[in-house]
Amino acid sequence: MIRSLKQSTAFGLALTLLGAPAFADMQAARAFLDAEIGDMSALTRAEQEAEMQWFIDAAQPFAGMEINVVSETITTHEYEANVLAPAFSAITGIKVTHDLIGEGDVVEKLQTQMQSGQNIYDAYVNDSDLIGTHWRYQQVRNLTDWMANEGADVTNPGLDLDDFIGTSFTTAPDGKLYQLPSQQFANLYWFRYDWFNDEKNKADFKAAYGYDLGVPVTWSAYEDIAEFFTGRDLGHLGVEGMIYGNMDYGKKDPSLGWRYTDAWMSMAGMGDVGEPNGLPVDEWGIRVNENSQPVGACVNRGGATNSPAAVYAVEKAIKWLQEYSPPAAAGMTFSEAGPIPAQGNVAQQMFWYTAFTADTVKEGLPVMNEDGTPKWRMAPSPHGAYWQEGMKVGYQDVGSWTLMQSTPEDRAKAAWLYAQFVTSKTVDVKKSHVGLTFVRESTIQHDSFTERAPRLGGLVEFYRSPARVRWSPTGTNVPDYPKLAQLWWQNIGDAMSGAKTAQQALDALCVDMENVMARLERAGIQGDIGPKLNEERDAEYWLGQPGAPKPALDNTRETPETVPYDELVASWNQ
Repeated sequence: MIRSLKQSTAFGLALTLLGAPAFADMQAARAFLDAEIGDMSALTRAEQEAEMQWFIDAAQPFAGMEINVVSETITTHEYEANVLAPAFSAITGIKVTHDLIGEGDVVEKLQTQMQSGQNIYDAYVNDSDLIGTHWRYQQVRNLTDWMANEGADVTNPGLDLDDFIGTSFTTAPDGKLYQLPSQQFANLYWFRYDWFNDEKNKADFKAAYGYDLGVPVTWSAYEDIAEFFTGRDLGHLGVEGMIYGNMDYGKKDPSLGWRYTDAWMSMAGMGDVGEPNGLPVDEWGIRVNENSQPVGACVNRGGATNSPAAVYAVEKAIKWLQEYSPPAAAGMTFSEAGPIPAQGNVAQQMFWYTAFTADTVKEGLPVMNEDGTPKWRMAPSPHGAYWQEGMKVGYQDVGSWTLMQSTPEDRAKAAWLYAQFVTSKTVDVKKSHVGLTFVRESTIQHDSFTERAPRLGGLVEFYRSPARVRWSPTGTNVPDYPKLAQLWWQNIGDAMSGAKTAQQALDALCVDMENVMARLERAGIQGDIGPKLNEERDAEYWLGQPGAPKPALDNTRETPETVPYDELVASWNQ
């Protein structure tokens, strides 16, 4: 049985009190393994103890040291901070303070350390979305070289990098690993499986739209389903209250930017063919040259941030938010909107993060059956009118351990030990049962997840399928994530509020992005892989070239297409 986070936290506090004096021995490790891990591990008990002994031995030079690390506040990191950090401290004698703050605050702290050179934190869990930043600025330790040299004595021989499913996203074009994944989750389509399989709903939908109700493959089908369910009387299913066909959020807040940079534009079809990210134009609309140098974001420099496909993407989001979503959604942030589908009055959500799974399978929720199985499922998100086969289909968040160059070596080594501990094969299965954010293949294939799969709405099936590799984070086209990301919510917020049209907001956004890139180019601080902006040309020139930016379509309503969910899951396994 999976121990609750509350119980685990209590155990972690108790374990701290066990703590060893000078440096720890196996007593604390065995207590931890007995009470917390058990058989929830990819390793046998003997292998667990051997791994713990390695940590004990490697940590001896750092016994008594106090280190500080930081991550965003999600369930997985709460487990690390409240359970695994006290356990690590008791087992190794290294005292860890694991701070939990907002994602935007993590990026701000990291940016401050980059700019000042002062060591604020000894390690950061920051999204692999910053891989282009880390590669170009070279202000974080290149882990490939560091593990082989200065960090060799503190690199776990059982780390098994090949077992991590997200290292391709934390590897730069130079072939070097810059970050170690600690959690990852995808944005997928979420829907009420029970409502979609109801015979009356299926018959009424078929009569109204002429095709079968099912998982939408295209945005036009998503829109039809949103229209069908909004305001629908589901009394025959015992459902009361107003029903909505869409859920989203629209407050002018940093999280609004993630809504769009996290692949919304690529799902619409704004960028180029290419996985994990479109090349030469990615899901931010940034074009790069053959040397991976960013050359523009606006259409008149060959970018696509203000292209017809980008305008279409934003206009659809606004329409669906206004017409098919709860009225309060327009004033919500990412974290406020996340729990709403679990309240039981939303039929579907195109942009739903699997990180919400743990909070959407809780006993007693309106979206759960009495037997512990969910009334909902997750599936691939539909794609828009400009999308073509071979393009990116969705986003995957990969929160990853990152060591700054400005961190003193002894502190970086101690922090690296902690980073490896919380991602180790010993603890990862249990951690994944708590947070449901997989990073290891051995965890995904563990028998305990085969047993639990029917209660997780398709999460295990998705992560066991080859399809998972098609969901990817922001790629290396983005030269400075902290500076550029903040421009998105500020400009798109103007479109969401009605202060500007989508075209006006995106025109302003791409100019702001190019201004930042121009400053980086003038400063020359990113060398020969930094921005090198194209000369401006007439937009028609670029719209006439193959690929992105793409000219406006005469009709953006594609042929509506749906697929039965069970058929879709079967295709994942082929």
